[in-house]
Amino acid sequence: MRYYIADLHFFHEALNNKMDKRGFADVGEMNEYIIQKWNNKVRKNDDVVIIGDLSFGSGKETNELLKRLNGRLYLIKGNHDYFLSSKDMDLSRFVWIKPYDELSDNKRKVVLCHYPIICYNGQYLLDKNGAPKTYMLYGHVHDTQDQRLVEKFQEITRATVATDAAGETRNIPCNMINCFCMYSDYEPLTLDEWIECDLRRRKA
Repeated sequence: MRYYIADLHFFHEALNNKMDKRGFADVGEMNEYIIQKWNNKVRKNDDVVIIGDLSFGSGKETNELLKRLNGRLYLIKGNHDYFLSSKDMDLSRFVWIKPYDELSDNKRKVVLCHYPIICYNGQYLLDKNGAPKTYMLYGHVHDTQDQRLVEKFQEITRATVATDAAGETRNIPCNMINCFCMYSDYEPLTLDEWIECDLRRRKA
């Protein structure tokens, strides 16, 4: 099984108290809650793609954290992943670390970047039933005004009619999903679970 999640920000006190207002007593409590949610879902042989901003801790702190997380880990580098440059950091816990990647997930392309890409590769691709063949998974913007702007862009794009190469008109596809950890109550989700989570959140 493959899961995705973004912006966990382990050890980041300001994210708990200010920006996200996560409501934990301190980062210790926050860290323990996220680890519990993670390990209740992820098994040893599962894959987890972290879409940036995993940890605000030191190399040593992050090493100890990673020992406690189940699964094979893949990291899309985020702007707050300072631990990557620490001389104490053991990067062998990650299968790979990249700034961007494109993966196949049950015959669908998944475009992965910490930052939202509004015109992503494969955006217009649909299967014979008209279902999306490509999803853009991102993080970075949390649940902020920037996320509201991304949502407005998606609404405008989906409402825009374009003519394709065959001369047929259709609405422009736009399938961008913010995998912000608070949207899933800190639980890594599969692509299908994120699609469902995103749809529920937008309808709420």
